Order: sequence, then structure tokens, then C-alpha cells
Amino acid sequence: MNNSAELVINQILIMLALILFGGVVFSKISELLHLPDVVLYIIFGLLIGPNVLNLIDVNQFSIGNELILTIGAAYILYDGGREVNLKVLNKVKISVLMLATVGVIISTFITGFFTMKIFGMSFMTALLAGAIVASTDPSVLIPLFKKIKIKDKLKQTIICESAFNDAVGAILTFTIITIILKNQFSALDTLIQLGKSTGVGLIVGLIFGLISTLLVSEKPYGVLMEYPYMVSLATVCASYAVSTIFSGSGFMSVFIAGIIFGNKEIIGISHSEKHEIRHFHFKEVMTTIFRMMIFILLGTQIEFNIIIKYWLPALLVVLVLIFIARPISVLLCVTVDRKAKWNIREIIYLMWTRETGVIPAALSSMLVSMNIPNANIISSITFMTIIITLTIQASTAKNLSKALKLDII
Repeated sequence: MNNSAELVINQILIMLALILFGGVVFSKISELLHLPDVVLYIIFGLLIGPNVLNLIDVNQFSIGNELILTIGAAYILYDGGREVNLKVLNKVKISVLMLATVGVIISTFITGFFTMKIFGMSFMTALLAGAIVASTDPSVLIPLFKKIKIKDKLKQTIICESAFNDAVGAILTFTIITIILKNQFSALDTLIQLGKSTGVGLIVGLIFGLISTLLVSEKPYGVLMEYPYMVSLATVCASYAVSTIFSGSGFMSVFIAGIIFGNKEIIGISHSEKHEIRHFHFKEVMTTIFRMMIFILLGTQIEFNIIIKYWLPALLVVLVLIFIARPISVLLCVTVDRKAKWNIREIIYLMWTRETGVIPAALSSMLVSMNIPNANIISSITFMTIIITLTIQASTAKNLSKALKLDII
């Protein structure tokens, strides 16, 4: 091994060690301060990034950075798919489908329009910013609703929406990126591309989800039943790669594969309880590590001069997202679902609960690596959205449920 290669390897190892050790320390600090851990991860990333201590500069490891973000985001989406309960989802499927598709598009366009006006950037670039922050975060919401006791219908809607809209938000983001890079727009071509991306991702996810679920099931098909955690990680990597090779959405495929695995009983597949427990612990560890890495890496890429320069317009964009885009999208989407019978208190709660997290963070970081125009401004908007929604909305979710009398005693 030559000296330059050895130097790069050592730098990457030091970077990983710093992220993991620092992430654990700041996780402990978040517990003591009663703040969301991802907020502390971003702060830690800022400290070790080029703007302060200059211990990590992802521009020197752009491929490694993109690899971590892609695998991390894909695995978290897979885990989000596993949390979807199809039996409960069936009762509110119209609301979830509308919120995760039409709702994301409405939020994207409203936020994008105001971003264009506030920042004076091109509409497509502003639309890209809107698409990135339009989705919510299952990795934040799932742990949150383990602590909040509310009606199952409302809880599953919020969780399922967050899992589905991450995939939709990712597809929409990459569709807009393609338009920006090709510098041309065709509504028909865009719809065809979106349909192809979604369709291929759906088919690949179904195939890999079924195969992997069977391989780790009980006999006679479960030849790999002792290794569900390894198979799940391989499924994420393979389904994402195969889907993208055929111009499909890798994020959609891993999400669908997760849904298949999480609802295996419906299709008559059972797994060993012992191996399920081991898989659960592995999943929790991997999700924690990936969340830690994504948010710390996001923090390292935020530039202070841009934050200082654009903090007010970025704040205005976030306020538009919270108080205009989200309420309008929820109101237009859930009122068409007569079967769900939403009342005004539940609708208000849905409007408020829209925490931004892992997938937007990962997508934002990818833009910087891809040298997309105004990527740093979009990253700053994403950073502001994450900080505000996690510190304000997530911290008030429990009290709001009590105030609206939605909590279960």
C-alpha cells in the first residue's frame, strides 16, 4: 500500500471514530439537557467541521460522504417501512396516500414559491428546497410516539405518512435535480419519469422484500433464518442498487421491501422469535449509527457565513412551511377521506406534527456533493427547518395532545 492511500484510509478511520465517539458523547448531553439528539449531532458537526475546528472536511471524501448518506438514508427508510402496520393503514389509507403524495407536492410548491420570492433564486432551485423539506421523519416520529399515548388511528397515520412521504420526497427531489442538470422541463417527460421511477422501485422492492423475507423465515424456505440482520442489510443495498440501475427509485424499493418484511404475517410467513429479537437489536443499533452519521455530516457542511447572511430569510421559509404549507396540505388532503371521519382537533394535531429529519438532511448533504446551484443555501434552509421543527414541534407534541384531549389515559 502506497503512502497516499494509507494516509486517506487513516483519515477516514479517524473521521469515523470521531463521529461515532462524539455522537455518543453528545447523545448523553442531549439526555441531560432534554433536547432531541439530532440537534446536538448537528451542533457537534458544526464544531468539528471546517468552520470551527476543521477536523472533518467532507469535500475531501465526497464519495465516502455520499456512500454513508445513501446507505444511511436507505436503511432508515427500510426501517420506516417495517413500522407500517397494513391492518391499521387500511382504515386511513386514503388520508395517508393523500398526505404522502398530494400533500408533499402541495407543500413543495407552496414552500418553493415563497423560497423563490424570499431568496430571489430560480423557481426550479427554490422548488428543490421545497421538495427536500416537504417530507417528515419516521426516525424522529416513531420514537416520539412510543412516549405519547394517543389514538391508534392518529398515531399510525402520522407514522405511515412519514414513512411514505420520505420516499415520495426523495423521488420528487431527484426528479427536480434531473430537470436542473438537464436544463429543460417537460411536464409529460417529468410525469413519465416519475411514474417509471416509482413503478420500478415498487416492483424491485416487492421482489427483494419477498425473497429476503422467505430466506429468513422458518423452514422449509428459511435457509438463512439465523441471519435476518445480515439479510436485511444486504436487501437494502441490493434493492437500492438494482432499482437505480433500471432508473427506478432506490428509496421507494427499500421502503417497500421494509413493508413486506414488517407485515410478513399477512402473507403467511413466520419468523423465529429468537432471531427476531436479535434482528430488532441489530436494527436499533444500525439506525442509531446512521442517524448519528447523517446529522453530524450535515453539521460539518453548514457554513457560518451563509447561516449568518441568510438566517432571517431561511427562518421565514420555515415559518411558511409550518404555518402555511403544512396546514393547507393537511386540510386539502384529509377532508376528502370521509371514511376516516377526522375531527377538527385531530386535523389540528396533524397540521402541527411534521418534524423534519434524516432523509431531508441526507438529501441536502447530497446536493453539496453534487455541486447543485445554491446547495449551501438549501442546506441552511434544511438546517433551520430541522432545528426549529425538532426543538419546538417535537417538544410540544405531548402537551398539544393533552390540550386537544387526544391522549389516552
